[in-house]
Amino acid sequence: MNSILVSSIPAPLAPVDLHLPALVGSVRAGFLSPAEDLGEQHIDLARVLISHPHATYLVRARGDSMTEAGIFDNDILVVNRALKPRHQHIVVAVVDGEFTVKTLYQRSGRIRLRAANPAFADIVPQDGQTLEIWGVVTSAIKQFVQ
Repeated sequence: MNSILVSSIPAPLAPVDLHLPALVGSVRAGFLSPAEDLGEQHIDLARVLISHPHATYLVRARGDSMTEAGIFDNDILVVNRALKPRHQHIVVAVVDGEFTVKTLYQRSGRIRLRAANPAFADIVPQDGQTLEIWGVVTSAIKQFVQ
Protein backbone atom coordinates (compact mmCIF):
# COMPACT_ATOMS: atom_id res chain seq x y z
CA MET A 1 0.00 0.00 0.00
CA ASN A 2 1.45 3.41 -0.94
CA SER A 3 1.11 5.32 2.29
CA ILE A 4 2.69 6.65 5.41
CA LEU A 5 2.88 3.83 7.87
CA VAL A 6 2.73 4.26 11.59
CA SER A 7 4.37 2.10 14.18
CA SER A 8 2.24 0.01 16.51
CA ILE A 9 -0.34 1.97 18.46
CA PRO A 10 0.57 2.43 22.14
CA ALA A 11 -1.78 2.92 25.07
CA PRO A 12 -3.18 6.42 25.67
CA LEU A 13 -0.89 8.91 27.35
CA ALA A 14 -0.81 9.27 31.09
CA PRO A 15 -1.08 12.88 32.24
CA VAL A 16 2.36 14.46 32.44
CA ASP A 17 3.28 17.59 34.34
CA LEU A 18 5.92 19.03 32.02
CA HIS A 19 6.56 22.75 32.30
CA LEU A 20 9.24 24.22 30.06
CA PRO A 21 10.50 27.79 29.94
CA ALA A 22 9.02 29.87 27.14
CA LEU A 23 9.39 33.38 25.85
CA VAL A 24 6.47 35.76 26.23
CA GLY A 25 4.87 36.50 22.88
CA SER A 26 5.99 35.12 19.55
CA VAL A 27 9.21 34.95 17.58
CA ARG A 28 9.53 36.25 14.05
CA ALA A 29 11.40 34.14 11.54
CA GLY A 30 13.85 37.01 11.16
CA PHE A 31 15.66 39.17 13.68
CA LEU A 32 14.33 39.85 17.16
CA SER A 33 13.71 43.45 18.07
CA PRO A 34 15.97 44.44 20.97
CA ALA A 35 13.01 46.39 22.39
CA GLU A 36 10.82 43.28 22.77
CA ASP A 37 10.09 42.09 26.28
CA LEU A 38 11.71 38.66 26.58
CA GLY A 39 10.34 37.92 30.04
CA GLU A 40 10.19 34.22 30.84
CA GLN A 41 7.08 32.19 31.62
CA HIS A 42 6.37 28.46 31.61
CA ILE A 43 4.48 26.49 29.01
CA ASP A 44 2.99 23.04 29.61
CA LEU A 45 3.38 21.16 26.32
CA ALA A 46 0.94 18.47 27.38
CA ARG A 47 -1.74 21.09 27.99
CA VAL A 48 -1.01 22.81 24.67
CA LEU A 49 -0.93 19.65 22.54
CA ILE A 50 -3.34 17.28 24.32
CA SER A 51 -7.00 18.08 25.00
CA HIS A 52 -8.07 14.52 25.94
CA PRO A 53 -5.12 12.81 27.71
CA HIS A 54 -6.89 9.49 28.27
CA ALA A 55 -7.85 9.23 24.60
CA THR A 56 -4.60 10.50 23.08
CA TYR A 57 -1.52 8.65 21.90
CA LEU A 58 1.71 9.48 20.11
CA VAL A 59 2.88 7.63 17.04
CA ARG A 60 5.86 8.04 14.72
CA ALA A 61 5.15 8.58 11.02
CA ARG A 62 7.10 6.64 8.41
CA GLY A 63 7.11 7.54 4.72
CA ASP A 64 6.39 10.64 2.65
CA SER A 65 2.80 10.40 1.42
CA MET A 66 1.68 13.32 3.63
CA THR A 67 4.43 15.87 2.99
CA GLU A 68 2.09 18.53 1.55
CA ALA A 69 0.16 18.40 4.84
CA GLY A 70 3.40 19.07 6.75
CA ILE A 71 3.86 15.48 7.96
CA PHE A 72 7.29 14.06 7.20
CA ASP A 73 9.12 10.80 7.83
CA ASN A 74 10.00 10.43 11.53
CA ASP A 75 7.58 13.12 12.78
CA ILE A 76 5.76 12.27 16.00
CA LEU A 77 2.00 12.58 15.57
CA VAL A 78 -0.40 13.45 18.38
CA VAL A 79 -3.57 11.43 17.75
CA ASN A 80 -6.85 12.07 19.57
CA ARG A 81 -9.37 9.22 19.66
CA ALA A 82 -12.00 11.36 21.43
CA LEU A 83 -12.56 13.57 18.38
CA LYS A 84 -15.14 12.53 15.82
CA PRO A 85 -13.35 12.19 12.46
CA ARG A 86 -14.79 14.56 9.86
CA HIS A 87 -14.23 15.52 6.25
CA GLN A 88 -10.71 16.95 5.73
CA HIS A 89 -9.35 15.73 9.08
CA ILE A 90 -5.99 14.00 8.98
CA VAL A 91 -6.59 10.59 10.52
CA VAL A 92 -4.82 7.41 11.52
CA ALA A 93 -6.72 4.62 9.82
CA VAL A 94 -6.45 0.85 9.60
CA VAL A 95 -7.06 -0.54 6.13
CA ASP A 96 -7.11 -4.34 5.99
CA GLY A 97 -5.00 -4.50 9.15
CA GLU A 98 -2.38 -1.96 7.99
CA PHE A 99 -2.04 1.42 9.72
CA THR A 100 -1.81 4.55 7.60
CA VAL A 101 -2.09 8.34 7.94
CA LYS A 102 -4.24 10.14 5.37
CA THR A 103 -6.74 12.96 4.96
CA LEU A 104 -10.31 11.73 5.37
CA TYR A 105 -12.54 12.62 2.44
CA GLN A 106 -16.30 12.13 2.99
CA ARG A 107 -18.79 13.34 0.40
CA SER A 108 -22.17 12.00 -0.74
CA GLY A 109 -21.82 8.91 1.44
CA ARG A 110 -18.47 8.00 -0.13
CA ILE A 111 -15.23 7.72 1.79
CA ARG A 112 -11.65 7.86 0.61
CA LEU A 113 -8.32 8.42 2.27
CA ARG A 114 -6.32 11.03 0.40
CA ALA A 115 -2.57 11.27 0.31
CA ALA A 116 -0.98 14.72 0.58
CA ASN A 117 1.64 13.96 -2.03
CA PRO A 118 0.73 13.61 -5.74
CA ALA A 119 3.11 10.66 -6.09
CA PHE A 120 0.72 8.53 -3.99
CA ALA A 121 -2.73 7.28 -4.91
CA ASP A 122 -5.80 7.77 -2.75
CA ILE A 123 -7.15 4.77 -0.88
CA VAL A 124 -10.72 4.05 -1.93
CA PRO A 125 -12.20 1.20 0.15
CA GLN A 126 -13.62 -1.59 -1.99
CA ASP A 127 -16.32 -4.13 -1.14
CA GLY A 128 -15.00 -6.59 1.43
CA GLN A 129 -12.19 -4.29 2.51
CA THR A 130 -12.05 -3.18 6.15
CA LEU A 131 -11.47 0.44 7.14
CA GLU A 132 -11.37 1.72 10.70
CA ILE A 133 -10.45 5.23 11.84
CA TRP A 134 -8.23 5.10 14.94
CA GLY A 135 -8.10 8.79 15.67
CA VAL A 136 -7.66 12.34 14.43
CA VAL A 137 -4.14 13.74 14.09
CA THR A 138 -4.07 17.04 15.99
CA SER A 139 -0.35 17.89 15.86
CA ALA A 140 2.95 16.84 14.33
CA ILE A 141 6.11 17.19 16.39
CA LYS A 142 9.34 17.64 14.46
CA GLN A 143 12.84 17.14 15.73
CA PHE A 144 15.57 19.00 13.86
CA VAL A 145 18.61 18.09 15.99
CA GLN A 146 19.12 15.05 18.17
